[in-house]
Amino acid sequence: MRILFIADAVGVPGRRAVEERLPSLREELQADLVILNGENLADGVGITPKLADRMLASGVDAITLGNHVWRRGEIVPYLKDSERVVRPANLSRRAPGRGLAFVAGADGNEVAVINLLGALFLGPPHSPFEVVDDLIDEARTRTAFIVVDMHAEATSEKVAMARWLDGKVTAVIGTHTHVQTNDARVQPGGTAALTDAGMTGPHDSVIGVEAELAIRQMRTGMPVRFETASGDVRIEGVVVECGADGRATSCEAVRVSVQ
Repeated sequence: MRILFIADAVGVPGRRAVEERLPSLREELQADLVILNGENLADGVGITPKLADRMLASGVDAITLGNHVWRRGEIVPYLKDSERVVRPANLSRRAPGRGLAFVAGADGNEVAVINLLGALFLGPPHSPFEVVDDLIDEARTRTAFIVVDMHAEATSEKVAMARWLDGKVTAVIGTHTHVQTNDARVQPGGTAALTDAGMTGPHDSVIGVEAELAIRQMRTGMPVRFETASGDVRIEGVVVECGADGRATSCEAVRVSVQ
């Protein structure tokens, strides 16, 4: 099986890149399943039901989220019923939605998709390390193919999660920082890992934001209304190939210009 994970899609440029390029890219990369981190789809912060449906219609099989999950109120009832959009599993147990979903790949195999939120600097109600073992146990009752989106600020936390889950899951893919790291690898136990998959959107920017606006806020300390940039749009992510036992055999970062 070949799994394509598309990194954080940002605003209009990110979602247009997915809609316009994913059908051909999926064929080029021979991807059996596509997972997209979509927590920045709505003008750079959050996701709406309409945008989630558009991404799923474009060929995405599952969508993961992150710390901006609740920024758009209309997503709350949607997440209660969605079977293919997952929010971080270590939020409040009373929060709507699911942190684990099962989706079918083009080859018929079922893949478990888990979303976690890092504890360092983001402060979720529960540490991802407190909940992940039970999620893996649940996933393994149905499938050997398990992909974890570790949405976290700290590199150390993402590397630690990848090490802890080595041999237990197919892949641990880091998201959130919007800068693709140069450490795509298959660990000794057969788990693929990448500390951050990068960003799908405008790279002529400060992690997706118009550079002048981000710099103004940093230089003055004053509130600034951010706007999504538009130049140098790229799709970034990672392709993981694995055997029938769910163990990864290759892990390769992806970077495709769409503008």
